Amino acid sequence: MANVSQILPFSCVDGPGSRLVIFLQGCNYSCKNCHNPHTITPCDHCGDCISACPQAALALDSCGVKPRIVWHSERCSHCDQCLSACTKQSNPKTGQYSVEQLLTQIRINLPFINGITVSGGEASLQLPLVIALFKAIKACPQLSHLSCMLDTNGSLSLTGWHKLLPYLDGAMVDLKAWQQETHNYITGRDNHRVFQSITLLAQHEKLYEVRLLHIPGISDFDREVDALSHYLGKLPKTVRIKLNAFHHHGVTGEAAHWPSCHETDIQQLAEQLSQRGVKNLVLPSVYL
Repeated sequence: MANVSQILPFSCVDGPGSRLVIFLQGCNYSCKNCHNPHTITPCDHCGDCISACPQAALALDSCGVKPRIVWHSERCSHCDQCLSACTKQSNPKTGQYSVEQLLTQIRINLPFINGITVSGGEASLQLPLVIALFKAIKACPQLSHLSCMLDTNGSLSLTGWHKLLPYLDGAMVDLKAWQQETHNYITGRDNHRVFQSITLLAQHEKLYEVRLLHIPGISDFDREVDALSHYLGKLPKTVRIKLNAFHHHGVTGEAAHWPSCHETDIQQLAEQLSQRGVKNLVLPSVYL
């Protein structure tokens, strides 16, 4: 069963073409700059959010072995007061989906999409489900033409990647910072596995995109542009290098006071990378 925070029927920014995106709940990073912090921690069903809901869309079901929050989606106005009430920044509005139920959602939207992207949170934390879903898609004659992509922070082990690779068409990997110290400061984790993942995916021609989130004065891409350019320049020329601009939407805590990234900041970083031979740069189409 997948713990799903949202299913987006159509997206043109989560991989190539038009895609159905499945956002899984739970993440092993604690990024200060996370735009969706409620996707980090799975709900522990404490019930604190129930009284905060003005539509009575949340209830506590005590019939099972453990009490569980039940979300009545038909009553929900998506005011997100429940998210504000949660002290753990979790999301009670998640759903449990089997592989077959996810396939049903895919079939409903089949005429409008040419691929599936599983995102998060961190999608690789539910690796058995992702493998089972992608395997089922590849085995179904009506769905096998759909490309299967993973949106990831790159923390999956090499063993995990080898299990997924036979069913994976491509991955978009976030490189949050170049230096270990900076990466640890932003995410709470080091980036050793991220580099391992990028290397392995590139070797197997499954690396679609490396994404760099530019946070002026915080992330170190501009300070480490020589080493970064040398590294990116060794990747296959088909790999997209996507520059994203930090903004404050959804951000809480310390990072809410970090400087926003403007178009001039992105253009300057892009020029520095380009001058050092980095190709296939993708810049934001919108700046907030």
